[in-house]
Amino acid sequence: MNPLQAANRIHDHTRLECRICWYVYDPAQGDEVEQVPPGTPFTALPAHWRCPQCDAEADKFLPLEEG
Repeated sequence: MNPLQAANRIHDHTRLECRICWYVYDPAQGDEVEQVPPGTPFTALPAHWRCPQCDAEADKFLPLEEG
């Protein structure tokens, strides 16, 4: 899946997984490390946000298949 296809699949509730370390960003939980409150969609994360586990940039994340 290319980044454009991935972007079309990101909704407010979509969980995304880091392609480097497999950390899952869950909007329902937010990110305590960066003080991102629960309920924050991935698309609303601050521009400086990076993976809290491996420091990868946000463009290294892909939507998880919900099933």
